[in-house]
Amino acid sequence: MARSSSLLRTGVLAMALLASFLGVEALFDPFNIFGGRPESDYLDPFGGRATKSPPPPRTEREETGAAQPNTMGLTRVPPLGEPSKASHDTMTIKVTVRDDKPDGAWTIVSDNSGVSAMHLAIMRHGRAIMFDTATTGRSLMRLRFDNCRVDPRRHKTDCWAHAVEFDYTTGAVRPLKILTDTWCSAGGFDAEGNLVQSGGYFEGDRTVRYLSPCHTCDWKEHPYSLFEGRWYATQQVLPDGRFAIFGGRRAFSFEHLPKPGMFNHQSVPLALLRDTTDDVENNLYPFVNLLPDGNLFIFANDRGIIFDHRSEIVIRDIPPLPGGARNYPASAMSAMLPLDLRGRQLHGGPELEPEVIICGGANKTAFKVGEIGQYGPALKDCGRINLVKQDAQWATEEMPVQRVMGDMLILPNGELLLLNGAAKGCGGWGFARQPVRSPLLYSPSAPQGSRFRPLTPSTISRVYHSTAAVLPDATVLVAGGNTNSGYNFSGVDFPTEVRVERFTPPYLDGRRHVANRPIIDPHSLPREGMRYGAKYTFRFRTPLDPVVEADVMVTMYAPPFTTHGYSMNQRLLILSVTSYIPDPQGYAITVDAPGKPELAPPAYYLVYVLAKDVPSVAVWVKIQ
Repeated sequence: MARSSSLLRTGVLAMALLASFLGVEALFDPFNIFGGRPESDYLDPFGGRATKSPPPPRTEREETGAAQPNTMGLTRVPPLGEPSKASHDTMTIKVTVRDDKPDGAWTIVSDNSGVSAMHLAIMRHGRAIMFDTATTGRSLMRLRFDNCRVDPRRHKTDCWAHAVEFDYTTGAVRPLKILTDTWCSAGGFDAEGNLVQSGGYFEGDRTVRYLSPCHTCDWKEHPYSLFEGRWYATQQVLPDGRFAIFGGRRAFSFEHLPKPGMFNHQSVPLALLRDTTDDVENNLYPFVNLLPDGNLFIFANDRGIIFDHRSEIVIRDIPPLPGGARNYPASAMSAMLPLDLRGRQLHGGPELEPEVIICGGANKTAFKVGEIGQYGPALKDCGRINLVKQDAQWATEEMPVQRVMGDMLILPNGELLLLNGAAKGCGGWGFARQPVRSPLLYSPSAPQGSRFRPLTPSTISRVYHSTAAVLPDATVLVAGGNTNSGYNFSGVDFPTEVRVERFTPPYLDGRRHVANRPIIDPHSLPREGMRYGAKYTFRFRTPLDPVVEADVMVTMYAPPFTTHGYSMNQRLLILSVTSYIPDPQGYAITVDAPGKPELAPPAYYLVYVLAKDVPSVAVWVKIQ
């Protein structure tokens, strides 16, 4: 019997090696329970049942008000169908009205962004980059008729844009041309402010793309750059400015992004990713954070590690976070709390104690039961852990409402904003119910039990594939959600969402001290930017009343790349003020720049001055 088992295993391994040699997927692999699912499974999450399949894409004739086929630009948003029963079932949290603490406000920036923002990033030339996927067919934005892409799967031309440059001040859009499919891809910003974007689906899974911050720039793509296909992977910037990409479907490894035009010839196995993969995965888009000592915190499913990426070794394991799964498709929210550098010099002062928080998620079986149309409650808890302490354990607390597929952003004042998502189900097309429309404000330094505060709800439901981003003016751009095949607006519970909102947090409420909002003098900024460990001096003023040094805080924010509820490379630093000199024109303020790239990798950051908790409009500052 033992000999027969050995022969069977040897035969299976030989088949796997042969398939690997031939460059094809093994047809049968009992050691990998995650064989590829047909594309139709993703386009129709109900498994091909005719009663639930999305309707066919509209024809041009049916599309009232559509631009002519040879015309570049937006097409009209089609009318909504009759709302379903599920669409009426939304979750909002009662807000206690308090005169001294406003609750935020919502406005519509645009009724039609052209594409639904499945992926979102804010660039330093005053534009947001939004893109979705070529898999679902058309969008609402046409490419120029002589600038169409070739669809390698359907062997025909595709004249719909799947990415746009969006002016978040005016709502204007410019189509961008993506050649390879960016569905469920990753990204981040390099030291020059270029958007570096990796992975995706089908012909895009090994591609690295670049987009520079200018009003005429378009994507430059480098197919086959990565060694492994990276679909649902996480891209992390390292202290030397390089990127590493972790995980993805059936990719239990990481690799560095090669230079443009170069190709990777290997990847590095990472046991955590294989060990945390269950029968519906639940460890995609792993949470990755760069720690002040240069190591990485990597979290997948319900477990984490401290990882030395230089030596490629695990330094220590982090205790499991109980309660359920946290990564896609369970889709929790996560961020590293602000790094407070006040009083901490590079060669002195107390050690920084980075903390990571993970909120919400879903039961490990949520996707499996979602496939049969059942939607259990999302998780309601948050876990928070100090990653310096060797014996650290997760401290847990509950949110006012359960949430899955939400977005978590660090605001310029160091508080966290939680928004979007649903109270039932998990990530996946049509796998969630009960959209949560109420944002939550989380105050990390408040006593446990009083850290969460409900804010004014939106009127728009944003479930799967919604995104959000902090803007230079300290408001929040909110977009995307509810992806459907062919940009469907009828016959579905949650129509594809192309409206773009702006949320104004409570710190910009119109009271007198907001009228005294700080104004940074851009002409006072040193041209060479910040230097690690050096002093950095600039000027600001307040329009009405003077402010003293104790009223003032300076923060430095790394704008992230956001998709699937995770804002990659997001971090906020609170800088030490070392000189504060008032004069008739305002204030000359000097701060200590972060002492090393492990605290702030080389890049452009948004620098805010806050006076009595009211943030200025930020300036873009490069650190090098």
